[in-house]
Amino acid sequence: ITPSMRMKLRKGILVVFEGIDGSGKSTQAHLLLEWLQKKGFDVVYFREPSASRWGRMIKKKALLADSISPEEELDLFVKDRRANVRKNLKPALNKKKFVILDRYYYSTIAYQGAKGIDKGLIKRMNEEFVVQPDMVFVLDIDPEKGLARIENRRRKYKLFEQEDYLMKVKEIFKSFKGKKFMHLDGLKAKDKISEGIKKAVLSYLKKGQFIVS
Repeated sequence: ITPSMRMKLRKGILVVFEGIDGSGKSTQAHLLLEWLQKKGFDVVYFREPSASRWGRMIKKKALLADSISPEEELDLFVKDRRANVRKNLKPALNKKKFVILDRYYYSTIAYQGAKGIDKGLIKRMNEEFVVQPDMVFVLDIDPEKGLARIENRRRKYKLFEQEDYLMKVKEIFKSFKGKKFMHLDGLKAKDKISEGIKKAVLSYLKKGQFIVS
């Protein structure tokens, strides 16, 4: 692949980044975005919670611990995700774009599942309407180290950031298995992690012959 070429895909591709806060997933999502742009791909970036009214409500509630029940929280996440899939993901994928998504329904399974809601139920609720991703990169890090990385943000967002709770979240993330999942050590140097992600993405594109020559 040469940077001078405008790369076209045979189909839209969705790559998701997951992990607890402080794992480095957003950093890696942006590094992949920049790399794909330089390679000439038509690439877009989205994150969840999205900018929908449901997403804004989630962010507002996150400032106050215990301001919302796990069930109400789940309802907001599902509504926000429906809006994101309808307004952002499906249109971009239909235009054969490369879509990078920072958090998806795996985060809801992990975070709300760690609060006691049935993980199978959360999975079924979401899989009724979501677009299935092509690749999922899960950045793994111990909660203590992740929280230390985001010390400044901790004062602002309290809802999801208790260490014991995040250990349960981490274990659920680790339980995701299958061809599309790639678990990465979030403590490695960010450039090393990024190189591994780029190689995996390139291999996937070539193997499936998704690039129009």
